[in-house]
Amino acid sequence: MDTRPPFSWTSGEVHADVVLGAGLLALAYAVAWARGPRPGPREPALFVSGVLVLLGALNGPLHDLSDSYLFSAHMVQHLLLTLVVPPLLLTGTPAWMADGLIAPLLRRPPIGALARAATRPVPALGLYVVALVGWHLPGPYGAALEHHAWHVVEHLVLIATALLAWWPVLSPSALLPRLHYGAQILYLFAFGMPMTVVAAMITGAEHTLYPFYDAAPRVLPLTALADQRLGGLIMWVPAGLMPLVTFTVVFFRWVAAEADKPPPVVEEPLL
Repeated sequence: MDTRPPFSWTSGEVHADVVLGAGLLALAYAVAWARGPRPGPREPALFVSGVLVLLGALNGPLHDLSDSYLFSAHMVQHLLLTLVVPPLLLTGTPAWMADGLIAPLLRRPPIGALARAATRPVPALGLYVVALVGWHLPGPYGAALEHHAWHVVEHLVLIATALLAWWPVLSPSALLPRLHYGAQILYLFAFGMPMTVVAAMITGAEHTLYPFYDAAPRVLPLTALADQRLGGLIMWVPAGLMPLVTFTVVFFRWVAAEADKPPPVVEEPLL
């Protein structure tokens, strides 16, 4: 017997645990912001946008489609959780707030060593690759769809590792700083590759990889295989565009930073 809830394009299930977690995150940010220098509204606006995208991705119609009906909708959800939410949260966190949170952790040797290692480019990207590939394998992916607790773990792992993967480019902390602009550009070339590979494998599959969607009621005129290929394409295009957009922003910031440097002082030879 199919126990999937009836789908509606205009409403959807609201998950209390997601709302509570997002609310606590926003509250912690607000308390910290109130105690700091509060230079302007830009950073709070970015952070709140990240929280709102998180709520929209994990509640309502998109979440219902992802959980019960469409693989392609689930890929949209994963893109929001890995390519949109983490950059908004990181760019919305001011340096003074990030350093205030990180400094006590770095003073604890085991935690400090782990934090320094995990935010370096190779480990950060490596953890993200393992999470991204692992959770899109048919076994773990199917387990997450069948068991809500595993689905929560899946989303938390994807968000956490995506935050680490974005850290070398968007770190708000001087204690765990981002890479130099030139290294950021090289890093961004590698950043999009794992999702591109996963997307290519999904798009090119000759049969459905996730039986859960075979049995799903069709809410769009797509077969399960066509839906799967659409989901692969949805992953493929943004996986290439997002690092390219970030690459462009980093390049122009690098040019601006070089232009702002004072010219070298040339000493006149003594006669």
